[in-house]
Amino acid sequence: LAAYFDGSRFSFELPLRVEGSAFQRAVCNAMLAIPPGETRTYGDIARDLEHPAQAVGQACGANPIPVIIPCHRVLAANGLGGFSGGVGVEIKVWLLRHEGAAGLLI
Repeated sequence: LAAYFDGSRFSFELPLRVEGSAFQRAVCNAMLAIPPGETRTYGDIARDLEHPAQAVGQACGANPIPVIIPCHRVLAANGLGGFSGGVGVEIKVWLLRHEGAAGLLI
């Protein structure tokens, strides 16, 4: 995490075992596939997984390890959407700026 916050690393290669349904694990895998500095929408992931966008949003909100599983890279179709970090979307904005995705926020 120190390397992430000092800007020298934006992804992690860790053995992860996410607990939850097969759908929740699929959403986590989709979030892990989003490169740093890029975003996708809940709808994009929903289309790929053939589930409603609201279900994707709920799975993102249940993400147990934000930053490691980058739920901040998933946006609503017309705005930021939520953030599972429990401290508000301001952190989501900071994380996106930190990764160089600030142009998406203008």
